[in-house]
Amino acid sequence: MLETLGSLTASPWIYAVVALSVVLDVFLPVLPSGVLVITAAAAAAAAGAAGPVPVPAQVPDILALLVIATTSSVLGDMAAFRLARRGGARLDRAIARSRRLTLAQERLGTALARGGGALVVIARFAPAGRSVVSLGAGKTHRKVMEFLPWSVLAGMAWAGYSVALGYFGTRWLGATWLGTAVSVVALFAAGALAAFVIRRPAPTAAPAA
Repeated sequence: MLETLGSLTASPWIYAVVALSVVLDVFLPVLPSGVLVITAAAAAAAAGAAGPVPVPAQVPDILALLVIATTSSVLGDMAAFRLARRGGARLDRAIARSRRLTLAQERLGTALARGGGALVVIARFAPAGRSVVSLGAGKTHRKVMEFLPWSVLAGMAWAGYSVALGYFGTRWLGATWLGTAVSVVALFAAGALAAFVIRRPAPTAAPAA
């Protein structure tokens, strides 16, 4: 899989593929958008580490990759948010057909309801957390300006972390599959940690003496 993604980074279409994947994974959480961003950043790091050799034009630019990943994340969030605001029983049935979304909604819904905006950022790293947050915010008819700033912050944090993993992982571990593999593992580790933080029970108030 990593070899296939590696060959994709040599295509000028890499930006479009990354953007489309990041936008759509709010509806299809199985899409490997994070892996794509990491692999593209790793390709940029490998090309930059080649020394005085000119960097090919098709190698992804780190800044462009960061902007595209962040922007696509926000666009996907807002698309799900708008869809949920206008949806009804039909949307509920669609979510119910997705075991992954249903399970995430059951596990994260209560925690996100009590956690406020900060958990929007944390949930961006959790499996299907982005979907639950965006659809949930729209379904409960939150105001756009209550949700949008946190979506932007979440997109920046996720994109920055993913790009940094791919770039510095390759710089430190070398331009081999190992650097990308370790970076992908670190991305999934962050997701597991985010899910744990969100699902952690809320502290109960001490009884009055």
